[in-house]
Amino acid sequence: MTAGPPIDELHYDDAPDVGAVPGPESQKLLEKQREIDSSAVAYPEDIPVAFESGKGATVRDADGNTFIDMFAGIGVLNVGHANPYVMDAVHEQADKLVHTVDFPTEARLELIEKLDEIAPGGLRGNNKVVFGGPTGSDAIEAAIKLAKYNTGGDGLIAFRGAYHGATSGAMSLTGNKGFKDSYTPLLSDVVHAPYPHPFGQDKAPQEAVDHALEEVRAILEDPYGGLANPAGIFVEPIQGEGGIITPPEGFLQGLRDIADDNDVLLVFDEIQSGLGRSGQWWASEWYDVTPDAMTTAKALGGVGFPLSAMMYHDDLDTWGSGDHAGTYRGHVVAMRAGTRAIEYIQDHDLLAHGRAVGEYIRDRLRTVGDETGSIGEVRGKGLFVGAEFVDENGDPDSDTVAAIQDLCYERGVLVWKAGRHGNVLRLLPPLVITDDLAETAMDVIVDAVRDVAAEQQTA
Repeated sequence: MTAGPPIDELHYDDAPDVGAVPGPESQKLLEKQREIDSSAVAYPEDIPVAFESGKGATVRDADGNTFIDMFAGIGVLNVGHANPYVMDAVHEQADKLVHTVDFPTEARLELIEKLDEIAPGGLRGNNKVVFGGPTGSDAIEAAIKLAKYNTGGDGLIAFRGAYHGATSGAMSLTGNKGFKDSYTPLLSDVVHAPYPHPFGQDKAPQEAVDHALEEVRAILEDPYGGLANPAGIFVEPIQGEGGIITPPEGFLQGLRDIADDNDVLLVFDEIQSGLGRSGQWWASEWYDVTPDAMTTAKALGGVGFPLSAMMYHDDLDTWGSGDHAGTYRGHVVAMRAGTRAIEYIQDHDLLAHGRAVGEYIRDRLRTVGDETGSIGEVRGKGLFVGAEFVDENGDPDSDTVAAIQDLCYERGVLVWKAGRHGNVLRLLPPLVITDDLAETAMDVIVDAVRDVAAEQQTA
């Protein structure tokens, strides 16, 4: 029996359907938020909307405007908003038990077993899972602790363009200097190596890989490499915030070899790229490389519940009782939702669906890029899509992406940005988006790209 309804039954039928936005109710809520919420709030600055409800790959605002959602809470809602197969279990579980720290429950153990079922490569059947807190940053902190605990080292290698989170250790690994420069000092021994990005580095793919791996090996093996007591290498198999940077073949395997040669842990951050986002369960599976440890969050909570975890090889399970802890490591409702979401992806073959729809989206972007000359490169795997916009000189063009985002919002499609310069259009629709919704959304996006390019030409 297939789990839950088919994907074409999950969405609002009228999407997109918008009037003048933001409408009066959204404006009222936005103004109230500005008065009483934190000044750190950021997303409404780019998309001024107050949401009221969601179904599948569609959302509705407080004024009844209906949008196609092409960023899914930044990759959180892989099985869509309010997926009924997941929500049935959520309601049932919430009425019985919500919080258990780390006492055993069926929901907890079922999710651990489900994660083992979809674990990548050599981790399958040979792993442990630790829950430590609600956010991806918590999972990264756990991985830092695991690397230090098992190696006796404290130095860490991360990559330029990386984003790993907003807590102290995770920020230390993050590449964005502006994001963390008000909070230094952070962890002392973190070195950032180049991430192979042939377009941005103006290198051939193999040259970019060789350069990055040479740098990593030098950090670890050169007597004057600078990192005295290394513990681990932390890397996103596909960089998300950095601009959907899909590394060429050989990079992850090269890191695997270097980590093995130097007795340090290789940790994959699959927080944004995992749980089907790339068209495989884990982005690392595109490269057939197994990490020592892997972090996951975002879509793990099924329909937006906060839950994170780290999966690691059972040889590394050397912690004693209580050596890693956290109050919210027993969110039973989120665990039940996570299992149901995995089941829904499996039963509806959403990995294959995501690969097919993602290729369609990238083809549409490449076509309009060739037509307008405004897109330097289209990247990604599955429904993890990035289009890097450049001006006539080939320089990053963040203004164009901002204008496209505004036009799409006004026409009923929600898109987001990424990249070091904010010049990458990032598309992360729910895996349940239908072919028809994807086509409608891409019609809006393509028209927005054309309209912005035409306005620039006449300016």
